[in-house]
Amino acid sequence: MNLDQALATYIAESRDLLGEMEDRLLHLEQDPLDGDAINALFRAVHTIKGSAGLFGLDYVVVFTHVVEHALDKVREGELTFDAELIAVMLSCRDHIDALIEHVSACGTVVPEGELPARGEALLDQLRQRLLTQASAGLPVDAESHRTAEVESCGREVSGDNWHISVRFGQDSLRNGMDPISFIRYLGTLGEVVSIVTLFENLPSFKDIDPEACYLGFEMSFKSAADKETIAGTFDFVRQDSLVRILPPHSKLSDYLSLIQMQDPASDPKLGDILVNCGTLTRQELHDALAFQQRTAADTEDHVAPPLGEILVGHRLVAEEAVNAALQKQQQIRENKARENLYIRVLADKLDHLINLVGELVIAGASANLLARRQGDKGLQEATSRVTHLVEDIRDQALQLRMVEIGDTFNRFRRVVRDVSLELGKEIELQIDGAETELDKTVVEQIGDPLLHLVRNAIDHGIEPATVRIAAGKPAKGTVSLNAYHDSGSIIIEVADDGGGLNRDKILKRAIERGIVTPEQNLDDRDIYNLIFEPGFSTVDQVTNLSGRGVGMDVVKRNITALSGSVELDSQLGAGSVVSIRLPLTLAIIDGFLVGVGGSFYVVPLDMVVECLELSAEERKSALERNYINLRGEVLPFLRLRDLFRENGKAGRRENIVVVQFSGRKAGFMVDELLGEFQTVIKPLGKLFVNLQGISGSTILGGGEVALILDVPALLQMAANKEMQVTAPFARAVATL
Repeated sequence: MNLDQALATYIAESRDLLGEMEDRLLHLEQDPLDGDAINALFRAVHTIKGSAGLFGLDYVVVFTHVVEHALDKVREGELTFDAELIAVMLSCRDHIDALIEHVSACGTVVPEGELPARGEALLDQLRQRLLTQASAGLPVDAESHRTAEVESCGREVSGDNWHISVRFGQDSLRNGMDPISFIRYLGTLGEVVSIVTLFENLPSFKDIDPEACYLGFEMSFKSAADKETIAGTFDFVRQDSLVRILPPHSKLSDYLSLIQMQDPASDPKLGDILVNCGTLTRQELHDALAFQQRTAADTEDHVAPPLGEILVGHRLVAEEAVNAALQKQQQIRENKARENLYIRVLADKLDHLINLVGELVIAGASANLLARRQGDKGLQEATSRVTHLVEDIRDQALQLRMVEIGDTFNRFRRVVRDVSLELGKEIELQIDGAETELDKTVVEQIGDPLLHLVRNAIDHGIEPATVRIAAGKPAKGTVSLNAYHDSGSIIIEVADDGGGLNRDKILKRAIERGIVTPEQNLDDRDIYNLIFEPGFSTVDQVTNLSGRGVGMDVVKRNITALSGSVELDSQLGAGSVVSIRLPLTLAIIDGFLVGVGGSFYVVPLDMVVECLELSAEERKSALERNYINLRGEVLPFLRLRDLFRENGKAGRRENIVVVQFSGRKAGFMVDELLGEFQTVIKPLGKLFVNLQGISGSTILGGGEVALILDVPALLQMAANKEMQVTAPFARAVATL
């Protein structure tokens, strides 16, 4: 195994565990006695700590060890979660996140400066909490960690130490595991009192594989840690290694069982090794072997009952407890089975697959074109079948990049909590549509715009409790995140039940700044959308969160870069809703191909409603105005020939492609309707990054380049009079 790859896997898994840790802490803030959440929280920290020890990340181990100890106290009931402890634990989670990011950036280099100082300050807070509510220091009573044992073989062994027996699998070194690192990590949990190194499986010199591991250890180990913590040390090698851990004061029968597991032909015998490392006395070994001889004949044909029945029969465990344990065991098996359904794939490999699928789509289109030119029906039928298969491959490949937006939404629970505490407001976050899927690339880039919108809703939208109560509202405000699919796009809504936007105040400030003129006739939606203008703000007092007039324009710019759009609706005194419309994917889309002059353009198919051929009378009237009567409805349209200055020969017919966006309709006048087309989106390059009205390009089967129309941007251009259009058309498009 490549150690760099193993470390990258550790970093990725740690980030997932930190996300789970934050979710659990926020849940425990509402339900501090949820045992499952507490155990999940403990396991997350324990896994991060244990894995860090394998890579020699001692600074991660030291910090997480104290956090783990505090969580262990919570599990034992000696420490309880309250607002103060939750706040400290969230800060500790953030610090662990910072340590993991340091590992990602610098590897195993020990951090210096502010990071260690901040960690020590957090540890001081935890230690102080442990001193005041629990007991000082780490647990020292190993008796509390003993497992109830069935009485056998007379008595317990002497001594207060754990005994650890481990035989590493031969592939351990090949898998990047260093046996000595496990011993070194045990040293962070306690003291390795004595150790005997074994080479039981070492072959003859000529048969030795230099990459194989033949090591084994028998250890006497002194520690206040529990068995789960000690066993967690060997999680990474448990599958191909033999590990046996016996707690202090175990029964002689347990050591006898350990001896029986040893190969009888081995030299020296395991019993002698146990004596040599100080785990057993010579007399205890003698008693155990004597007991084995006395009971060997009696147990020859005996089948031992299940352990649960033994424990119940000896009245050491209630039957209900055994049933609960079996149910929990079944649940763990089911969880592991679900985990095995998933594999981690590097995003670069997935992107490369999507690119190859895109090239396959282009090659398929070229093959179809050649088949039509040849006029061979058999060849056309074959290429048609290939096209259908390519479509299926395309859909499945795109599904691989689709992720649920719920993980992104859940990140804002912490934001709402922290910001509302900072502002002294009581705010609840509601999440709907968390299962809605969209492209991973879109999810990664939408996080920052959503963060600003959520913070803005908390700071500007939700009123203080006194104001809400005076207005007849609940003292607790609500911020809502919702996602759903609509016409091949995804809609993300950020809503609040706050005071809403003041239309007159926004218009007044816009006139003062020269963004609009008093003569302009703007409807409410146009006025509300003025807040997306650069530097625009109606806040009289600047806060740490907002009010400087920066952010909302960046939100719109980032969303536009994703080929999306943003709209705002508000009602004074009732709240506001920001709606973001995004494409499901940025790689391959279904398009509708049209021709204008000698050029080709692609309209996203999910926005196409219908296509119309203009009659002679309609063509004549369209020369004087840029709208038509569509079954009693006014339909504004754009002439793509004029818009893109096409000089090619005009077609014999004029057609209008009717598109719908955000519930409104408009049309594009084109020369030819060429039908549906699988569109592989190709970026235009840095030179054309600011080109308006075009969102990308694609390659046709014959090698021609077709431009992909940015429908929202084109309509916005018309609304802003960036083209010479008539006043009726401008007013009609302004409502889109």
